Amino acid sequence: MNRHSLYMEFSREEWSAIRDHTPLPLTKEEFEKLKGLNDQIPFQEAEQIYHPITRLINLYVAASQQLYKSAAYFTGSQEAKSPYIIGIAGSVAVGKSTAARLLQLLLSRWTNHRNVDLITTDGFLHPNRVLQERGLMKKKGFPESYDIKRLLQFLTEVKGGKPEVTAPVYSHLVYDIVPDRAQVVRAPDILIVEGINVLQVNKESQVFVSDFFDFSIYLDAEESDIKRWYIERFRMLRDSAFRNPDSYFHRYSTLTEEESVQTATQIWEEINAVNLRQNISPTKGRAQLLLQKGSNHEIRKVLLRK
Repeated sequence: MNRHSLYMEFSREEWSAIRDHTPLPLTKEEFEKLKGLNDQIPFQEAEQIYHPITRLINLYVAASQQLYKSAAYFTGSQEAKSPYIIGIAGSVAVGKSTAARLLQLLLSRWTNHRNVDLITTDGFLHPNRVLQERGLMKKKGFPESYDIKRLLQFLTEVKGGKPEVTAPVYSHLVYDIVPDRAQVVRAPDILIVEGINVLQVNKESQVFVSDFFDFSIYLDAEESDIKRWYIERFRMLRDSAFRNPDSYFHRYSTLTEEESVQTATQIWEEINAVNLRQNISPTKGRAQLLLQKGSNHEIRKVLLRK
């Protein structure tokens, strides 16, 4: 371990030992339901990696709750406490959604923060109509494709203790914002915000999304592995969701195996790899916890900011 590094580095075995044999409040059936398409992580991942993470976050939340009580006593404030907000960042196809859902369930099993909510920043993408007008359809997922002002307003209201705050809903099936639908967040103990660019620094703003985070996680892997996982997921979607006539990508459902690989590779190289290199990967050093995945989807190293 480099004593001058900003991070404490743990091997998989070292990190697993931190959980101190606290029983895992999760069944294999629950775990399987949480996993995303092509996410091949084993059940042991929850026990050895994510359970210790929730134990650490539980300590942070408890300290935050105590700090709120102390500050409220000092100021005589009667305002509602602010939710503890966790940001989860990383590339497309790296496994963020599974990680976020797993953390949500595990954190909700701790007695001092039962109410754990989860939103994805997909809901804050500009509608396709707007992206088309601005010539940004091929940059969907890039920082400029998001309604940052609306996302910042949402986080401001949540962090400010507003009893109910609404977030737009995104459909991966139709590849667009769903009109007249909203996700309601009701003053949770913890809010998890998952998205590829949540650690991004916007040069045009003095306030960043990450300013609202109490804790942040970056899910990392070699680009070659993420590319392979993306192509594998595309092939699986071709045989499942893309076959739905309502799917935005229905045209891909008739591709041959070779055509699927070629198409997915082209999309990766022209869009996702560019976004990863230019916008996503450079933000990893802003995270408080780095989870480095190996080629088999398992976390092989954990880095915790000092």
